[in-house]
Amino acid sequence: MSGVVVFDRRREDVVRAHMPLVGHLVREMLARVPAHVNRDDLLSAGYAALVAAARGFDEERGVPFARFAAARVRGALLDELRGLDWASRSVRQRARRTDTARQELTAELGRTPTAAEVAAHLGCTVEDIESADDDVARAVVFSLQGFATVGADDMVTEPSAGPEELLIRRERLGYLRHAIDVLPERLRAVITGYFFEERPMARIAEELGVTESRVSQLRAEALTLLKDGLNTHLDPALAAQSPVKDGCVARRRAAYYDQIATRGGLRDRLALTSPDGLPVAA
Repeated sequence: MSGVVVFDRRREDVVRAHMPLVGHLVREMLARVPAHVNRDDLLSAGYAALVAAARGFDEERGVPFARFAAARVRGALLDELRGLDWASRSVRQRARRTDTARQELTAELGRTPTAAEVAAHLGCTVEDIESADDDVARAVVFSLQGFATVGADDMVTEPSAGPEELLIRRERLGYLRHAIDVLPERLRAVITGYFFEERPMARIAEELGVTESRVSQLRAEALTLLKDGLNTHLDPALAAQSPVKDGCVARRRAAYYDQIATRGGLRDRLALTSPDGLPVAA
């Protein structure tokens, strides 16, 4: 009987020690999903999976508990998101068309296009664009590879990644951290405040002395810049597909891409994550 009590206490200690892991995975998830996804629902699902992982963990397998639990928690979060991923194929196709148009216009104009400009580019009405945005806002997420529209199955990192895949993922995360660090000051403030500090857009707008609409434009501009910067270093074929014109905007972009490269080498990028692929404190 005393052995069971000792085991239960040990299991409880393990759960408490790894609760921050659930918080990290949920924060990582919330940075990629629409605003309507409830944080508390994800936390509840994650904590339940953590408890189940502690009950089913076998030390003799030689797998660190953090890695074992992370796989269980990611799976639980994916199950939670599947119930929310209602978007039809046509909705996702419209999202891709609109996103592509915005990227092309941003590269051409050197700024975030208005809804009227996007509508004219696609040959539709502003109401069509707004309707499409309303639909996809409930299901659109941005992937690390290109901030493209994906489904619920793509919201969670594959839990069974091997050593090579984990190393590649850690390098990508390192590139992302460096890309954020060298963003222009205002864009960096918006990305950090909105995605990492989870502050309301109204608060960010107040601090920057601009409107919420302008913060939204800055966020879109920063995400496009991050995407192109990462593709330049990680997937040049994708970067080559983005239309870029000569001029001061192109020169600023090129300088930004160079800053990402000179921010650090492979060792510096890997140092930003633990061997299990979890971010370390800055």
